[in-house]
Amino acid sequence: MVRVLTVAAQCPSLSVDGRNTAMPTRAVPATLAERTNKALVQGSIAFPGLVCEAAVPRTALRATIAGRALPLPVRRINRIVVIGDTGCRMKAADHEYQACNIAAKWPFAAVAAQAALKHPDLVLHVGDYHYRENPCDTAAEPDCAAAVWGYGEAAWRADFLDPAAPLLAAAPWVMVRGNHEECARAGQGWWRLLDPHPLLAGRDCNAAAGDFVGNRTEPYRVKLGGGARLIVADLAGLNDAKPDNDAQAQAYRDDFAAIDQLAVGSKDSFVTAHYPLSAVLWNKQGKLEVGSKPLDQFDHLRFPHARAMISGHVHTFQFARTDHHRVQVVAGFSGTLEADAKAPVSLADLRGEAGSDAVKELTTIAGRFGFALLERRAKGWRLTAYAADGTEMGRFAL
Repeated sequence: MVRVLTVAAQCPSLSVDGRNTAMPTRAVPATLAERTNKALVQGSIAFPGLVCEAAVPRTALRATIAGRALPLPVRRINRIVVIGDTGCRMKAADHEYQACNIAAKWPFAAVAAQAALKHPDLVLHVGDYHYRENPCDTAAEPDCAAAVWGYGEAAWRADFLDPAAPLLAAAPWVMVRGNHEECARAGQGWWRLLDPHPLLAGRDCNAAAGDFVGNRTEPYRVKLGGGARLIVADLAGLNDAKPDNDAQAQAYRDDFAAIDQLAVGSKDSFVTAHYPLSAVLWNKQGKLEVGSKPLDQFDHLRFPHARAMISGHVHTFQFARTDHHRVQVVAGFSGTLEADAKAPVSLADLRGEAGSDAVKELTTIAGRFGFALLERRAKGWRLTAYAADGTEMGRFAL
């Protein structure tokens, strides 16, 4: 799908293999009522841009808008850049402010530029694009002074669209929804700009009454060629709370069953969702914890047909192999403040810890921003973690 955000009065024409068609409108300019949430932002939010979209056949060889060539998926996708948790954190509720004006302290633009140099066939973002929820407190962090904030289009441009530009131009993307894009937070912008499903009244996050349907979409698969698949799951609506009723809980159980079913019959299937299923962390009491709170309520549900799960949410890079999963990759290290990255670094850190026998392999790279590259090899796949400046930090075999 081609998606365009424009200040023009009309949608542009899209040329696919020499045939010109007018792009349909996805969303018209609007000023929306802001949702009540723990970020304590009040008032209305503006989306002055016109959003247009058009589906492009997988068989298309060339697509252009106003002479600008657009990246299209190749038949066999061999190189996948993985990024996650990219926005600049400004959140009054937790009194956390990131130096959005200092590239070294919010390096998402550098990460995107370096990742583009890897010439990926596909980019996978594992969620949390938007973090600018409150105005900068210059007493706490002077280097976010005058930074754009809020849930409107201006903050989406500053936090994601502008710094991601070189990587958006390099390859098609698969976009996973994070908990920061749930309805009560940046969900309205998520639905207008990034969600691949049709934008429908009642599921657009504009009213709290529609939050359950607005926060949940059914899993789908992306064919990578060569018998490989990417299974995309929207589990952000689980957040840290349990579903409100049995019907909602059953809907998520159905999603988990569908995720595994979508993986059946492929040589390699990678499940991607924002929350990791088997992250290896220290909990608040300093004890070993394997999992993720939002998914622990579905602890009995696993994905036995998947080669690996690729996630974000924890602001670090981690490669783990556990009893529950063949591999869990966490790639939430692409720009957002890493203050909450509390994870053991290697198996040596787990000696004597209760439950450590479930962890078979572990590498955590904490305190450094970057991206990962998943590459198809003659046998299996290789995952490489890179720093924001392109320095290789670790290499792992799947």
